Amino acid sequence: MPHATTQHLITDSHLDAPDDFYEALIEAHQGLTTDESHALNARLVLLLANHIGAMPVLREALDAARRS
Repeated sequence: MPHATTQHLITDSHLDAPDDFYEALIEAHQGLTTDESHALNARLVLLLANHIGAMPVLREALDAARRS
């Protein structure tokens, strides 16, 4: 299976259009209940984790998220 080109978590700004992504993320949650919003976040995390694929990178991301 292909993995991300890097085996380390990228924590510097890497989005082409961060404001556009933030707006799309907020819009995706519009009209959802709290439970639906949590479920959307969980599905998004799983989709992005699958896209990354590399367990070392995913562990780095989990550790970074817990620290922040």
